Amino acid sequence: MTKGRLEAFSDGVLAIIITIMVLELKIPEGNNWESLKPLLPKFLAYIFSFIYVGIYWNNHHHLFQAVKKINGSILWANLHLLFWLSLMPAATEWLGETHFAKNPAATYGFILIMCAVAYTILENLAIKNEGEHSKLNEAINSKFKEYISLFCYILGIIVSFFYPYIAIGFYYIVALIWLIPDSRIEKSLKEE
Repeated sequence: MTKGRLEAFSDGVLAIIITIMVLELKIPEGNNWESLKPLLPKFLAYIFSFIYVGIYWNNHHHLFQAVKKINGSILWANLHLLFWLSLMPAATEWLGETHFAKNPAATYGFILIMCAVAYTILENLAIKNEGEHSKLNEAINSKFKEYISLFCYILGIIVSFFYPYIAIGFYYIVALIWLIPDSRIEKSLKEE
């Protein structure tokens, strides 16, 4: 089975997710800068989510550069990831609409952690399919970034019920960690 259709489908879904998020930004009725002020929390939530979707797109791209073949398990794992990512527009809208309130901040964190879990499942299935001695397995031998991310997500979800803005800070740290594409795969591909 080739990976081209999986990549094309995933790219399309991610593009739609970003489009839905931007369409949730309603144009203000006024024509001065002051009329943009109520839009600021929604815009900040959009930027944050755009970055997250971009991070997943980028790492998904790198992962499938290293993958030579796929199977049914990988297809389902990819759909699982896309399911959680498809919830980003709703979580983003709720987070922005409520000005980063505690329950939306916790829900946003839950969706982020589920996206991370789904990506990890996809990555592990791809490694298993490629084989123990594959370049992909060698490239992703350290899980340090993954563990730090999980820790920050869990802290963010817990803290969100008391200090939602601090929770957003934890989610922001994870985004910063992953903003630079995961170079482990890229380096392994150059060595081939």
